[in-house]
Amino acid sequence: MTSNSALLSIQNLHVAYGNILALQGISLDVREGEIVTLIGANGAGKSTLLRAISGLVPMREGRILFAGVDLRSVPAHQIVEMGIAHVPEGRGIFANLTVLENLKLATWSRKDRANIQKDYRRVFELFPRLAERQYQLAGTLSGGEQQMLAVARALMTRGRLMLLDEPSMGLAPVLVREIFNILGEINAAGTTILLVEQNARQALKVAHRGYVLETGRITLAGTAQELSDNPQVKAAYLGG
Repeated sequence: MTSNSALLSIQNLHVAYGNILALQGISLDVREGEIVTLIGANGAGKSTLLRAISGLVPMREGRILFAGVDLRSVPAHQIVEMGIAHVPEGRGIFANLTVLENLKLATWSRKDRANIQKDYRRVFELFPRLAERQYQLAGTLSGGEQQMLAVARALMTRGRLMLLDEPSMGLAPVLVREIFNILGEINAAGTTILLVEQNARQALKVAHRGYVLETGRITLAGTAQELSDNPQVKAAYLGG
């Protein structure tokens, strides 16, 4: 269920690595209850945008507002506590810890201890394979299972907004469909999602709206259907 209020509002955002401008005047909104996808080629600035939201790279200019709060001077660990969960490209799981230990780490800042057991049950219902492997070292899981663990760990933070960076990377098509089906379920249960994804066709199937990034700028925006039907998007990202 989407609302008209922006949970995340990015206004004229500029980010640079030294003299290289990675983002040049990005403005976008993500409303409560939406899945919004960012589409673009490698190097377009998609991951940088997610990292800026999470406080992992400094902004040169502009504002990022989350639930009305300006994130400019908020450290990264506090941004997590405010309710933003980031699933990075490459998954970032702890290979030498078990599945359960990885999930437990995500609850470090939570005060609602009574709900944590309930959330373990919830993620194991969403990801039955993780339930089967909860005492297994995360580094011994398959790529698809590691991706499931990365998403499950983000869910354990009970964030209002999940940032997902390339969840389908390196996965077989059948697993890609499974991951995207689960993202749809997570969203339907109330989590807002900002999704960066090379697989534009799959991303636009699950998203409500999208933005196209090219070399640090937004060049197109619209509903998922509008972008799917757009000839430029078709030619560049949907294989004609």
